[in-house]
Amino acid sequence: MKSSILLVFAFLFSTYIFAQTKTNSLQIIELTPNYYIYITYHTYKGDIATANGMYVVTNNGVVIIDTPWDTTQFQPLLDSIKTKHHKKVVLCIATHSHGDRTAGLEFFRQQNIPTYTSIQTDSISKATKQKRAQFHFSKDTTFNIGQLSFQTFYPGQGHTADNIVIWFGKEKIIYGGCFIKSVEATDLGYIQEANLFAWPASLKNVQQKFPQPKFIIPGHDAFTNLNAINHTLKLLQQNKK
Repeated sequence: MKSSILLVFAFLFSTYIFAQTKTNSLQIIELTPNYYIYITYHTYKGDIATANGMYVVTNNGVVIIDTPWDTTQFQPLLDSIKTKHHKKVVLCIATHSHGDRTAGLEFFRQQNIPTYTSIQTDSISKATKQKRAQFHFSKDTTFNIGQLSFQTFYPGQGHTADNIVIWFGKEKIIYGGCFIKSVEATDLGYIQEANLFAWPASLKNVQQKFPQPKFIIPGHDAFTNLNAINHTLKLLQQNKK
């Protein structure tokens, strides 16, 4: 009897997750207290694809890393944060120049949210007519918001010439954006602007800089596996063949 109930529960749970994946435009998942992954959806090459972003709740407000890919979810994300945490967003950083990271920068700026990218990202965004941030940093930078301290790190070229990662030292979280592929990935995805030769060394720079992370967050798909960097290295090796 007990096993039958568990089977029914498992079926209902898997059905619920499938429905969430296929129909919801915004999902918010707690990674660890005050640290959240938000997921939005977009049509890519005819299929529905996910994009991972992140936000962190601090005493002085909420910090968003990367903007929603789905342009209809800019305001719903802000509304969800305000409803859930009773705080305003006080900062947003995009990790490289592609639309799945930068699409909401102008919208957020119009809501009086300070937006940031590296100078390198801004120069590419300007050239490719992507949305641009209001403020820019020229080197690896540490931000302190409330009790939160985090740093940006440019590891070298990889997915793009400008990709950065973000390190949350207290929780030992590497937020890798599209520079790091999920273990679910079967290929490197969009590589038209990638530097396939530099990418492996850049990944190893991250491993050396932040050697024992508790979480590694890729730009797309599953984010619970610490093997994501090694998996990306494996995909790069396979791509050479």
